[in-house]
Amino acid sequence: MISPESATQEQAPRKGLAGPCFFKNAVIFRLPPDCKPSSAELEEKLSARPLTECGPLDTERCGFVSATPLGRLVHTVNGQHLIAVGVHKKILPASVVRAETQKRAEVVAEEQGFPVGRKQLRELKEQVLTKLLAKALIKTQITRAWIDTINGWLVVEGSGSSRAERLVSALREALGSFAATFVETETSPQHAMASWLRAGEAPLRLTLDSDLELQAIDSKATVKYARHALDGEDIRKHLNEGKSVIRLGLTFADRIAFVLTHKFELKKIAFLNLETEEAASESIEERFDADLLMMTADFAQLLSDLTKALGGVKGGDERV
Repeated sequence: MISPESATQEQAPRKGLAGPCFFKNAVIFRLPPDCKPSSAELEEKLSARPLTECGPLDTERCGFVSATPLGRLVHTVNGQHLIAVGVHKKILPASVVRAETQKRAEVVAEEQGFPVGRKQLRELKEQVLTKLLAKALIKTQITRAWIDTINGWLVVEGSGSSRAERLVSALREALGSFAATFVETETSPQHAMASWLRAGEAPLRLTLDSDLELQAIDSKATVKYARHALDGEDIRKHLNEGKSVIRLGLTFADRIAFVLTHKFELKKIAFLNLETEEAASESIEERFDADLLMMTADFAQLLSDLTKALGGVKGGDERV
């Protein structure tokens, strides 16, 4: 017989497995309608370019790694692919190279009786680099991405465009071509966010949250609000004085909280109310897939509403 206590434990909601693994910051790309790589294609192409260890003279290495705790190189659920690029980068500050080169140059100058020339200095620097690279510490950076073949999105984890562009470049090299482009909307995020603040509300299923950053165009003077009501006259005054909205906290359908930037990047992404009931027969992989499918579905709806609120994708896009 099952005790009431154990029955309660079995039926209690659980926290999603994928939640902590999903992206906290994201850079968004649009994919053309014909860009729908299959799981098999991705697995074949990406497995040919794995991340390998740096050689003695390498400054860095780039390659594909597992994107999930389940260990797969490509994890796919209903046309939603998770992938990841890893970079091994040797830590060798330029100041260390300069200092060691200078030490060697001083020794050589004393031995030969006259200062080293430019060519000789370059040769010494190359010798120093060769020696130090072989002993340098290695930093590893993982960048994950979600390819939505159903709705045409590429969402790259990261707080800036450089890591995102590197992942796209790695995909292009692996696949031969990969036509991902940064999202451009008919209305700029800056203009739209300012109009939402003036109106005191955001359109569709978006609602204003409590974080805001404004910046003066000329002086770059910045005003930040954190966990603050955004309906005050002081905010309207800043807008009327010409300050631009750099970041704005929003919530989508009471399911996803995030901060939208003027570059159409999403920060501080948090999925709300992720707890679901756990079936006794569910495996870890089944639970992960169910969580991931729910989150990608919600996020795709968020991107659809967000682009519509910004006037749509430039050039028109029937999928949004």
